[in-house]
Amino acid sequence: MRITELRRRLTAHFGPDWAPSYSKDFVIAELGGQSVDQALEMGFDPAEIWRAVVKNNPDISNELK
Repeated sequence: MRITELRRRLTAHFGPDWAPSYSKDFVIAELGGQSVDQALEMGFDPAEIWRAVVKNNPDISNELK
């Protein structure tokens, strides 16, 4: 998965206003206590980040999973 696809999915689920805030501010345990943005900066694979987001947001639609 490319970073652009990760961002697209985040925006599709959280909306254009909330997705950037979620990426910057929400800390995910599966990412070592890092936010999405921090995990990307550290070199985490975008697919791994997305799996962690899905695990923490079970209401994400099947189309985005």
